[in-house]
Amino acid sequence: MTRRRSRYRSIASLQRDNRVCRACAEAGYPLESLPVVQPYTGQRAYIHGQAPGALEGEQRLPWRGRAGRTLRRWLELDEDEFYATFYCASVTRCYPGKARSGNGDRTPTPREQELCAFWREWELELIQPELILVVGGLSARRLLGVATLAEHIGRRFELDGAAAIPLPHPSGTSRWLNDPANRERLAQALVVVRDELERLRTAPPPSSP
Repeated sequence: MTRRRSRYRSIASLQRDNRVCRACAEAGYPLESLPVVQPYTGQRAYIHGQAPGALEGEQRLPWRGRAGRTLRRWLELDEDEFYATFYCASVTRCYPGKARSGNGDRTPTPREQELCAFWREWELELIQPELILVVGGLSARRLLGVATLAEHIGRRFELDGAAAIPLPHPSGTSRWLNDPANRERLAQALVVVRDELERLRTAPPPSSP
């Protein structure tokens, strides 16, 4: 049964409740996994994607499939560095199943997105990341309020004191990068992201309040 407290004092207690959340299933939406929740080990950066895929749903860890490998290649990080650097979250936390068209995964409905926003809001409150990568159009709409992603790729936004940088989704079904102009947008965006990552590596951690 879904439990949500009025206040959380630690990311550990938030994650305990998130891992057993069934709010969307209780509301009648078809889901094909339990929530995917990454262990928190003090990561100072945050990735916000759309939703877990089938492999992520099975393993209950984020970015395990082809899209994750592509994202790590873009960022020039090996698997251990990636998970040590980024706390990975998404608009919704359960694998939503395949799209009816058979092309890719089902996009979570607006109501599912609203039901899951609770967990993101508390994560950002508790973790207070210094860098947020906003991956894909749905994430950009939810976090940054932008209607279209392409013109904002690589632009530096400010979100609750963190640098927030939109990137395209590394999905293998996306044709967005077939356009050379979009590949150039991505290349320029990744320069900005790598500069931010280098800043994180060299800057001391913020003092605890």
